[in-house]
Amino acid sequence: MSVKFEDRPIEKVREETIDQLVMNYSHGELSAEAFERRLDQAMDATAHAQLAELVEDLELKPDSSYDNIKEQQFSPHYGKGRVQPTENVVSILSSNERSGVWTVPREITVYALLGSVELDFTDAIFQQPDVTIKIIGGLSSLEIYVPEEITISTNVFNILGSTENKAPSMGSLKQAPHLRIEGLQVLGSVEVKIKQTIKEKFVAFANSLKDTFQSR
Repeated sequence: MSVKFEDRPIEKVREETIDQLVMNYSHGELSAEAFERRLDQAMDATAHAQLAELVEDLELKPDSSYDNIKEQQFSPHYGKGRVQPTENVVSILSSNERSGVWTVPREITVYALLGSVELDFTDAIFQQPDVTIKIIGGLSSLEIYVPEEITISTNVFNILGSTENKAPSMGSLKQAPHLRIEGLQVLGSVEVKIKQTIKEKFVAFANSLKDTFQSR
């Protein structure tokens, strides 16, 4: 016997609702305006009935092909490549950046003095699920961009400085990497944030699906 609709976890129902909205938009059943409006409403919904109402007039439902494409799009990027197990990032009176498609080592140590460092993991390739970032900094700033499917934990000792984590923890996701940030920062700042919100990611995913179906 199946669980009553109103007794199911609302986050699971929200995910299924969004999937159905994406499916119908990508097949031309919803306009872009209606899709984004309903997507906002689905993310803000606090009751099962609100979510059910958003898709009650939509016939198309996600199939196995959709599920496979979504898993590839939203899963962390794991892969192989030549990379040392540890890497040093040095910024003294300068700036240093890691971004784009790059292979993440097991441990990154950041040395920063009167400088700035940016580590962007948005499109990075992970080789293992646990990565540690060690910080030794003074009068410097470190910005870390992560995708939402990464779990973050911070343990930075600040002296007249700050550590701010704006990234949501998504540890329930399958094979989500865990990024540990630790170390010492004097008169500096550490900020962790996402570059692309989950709404922006779903809109981009829906548009890519739509382009795929229209090109067939």
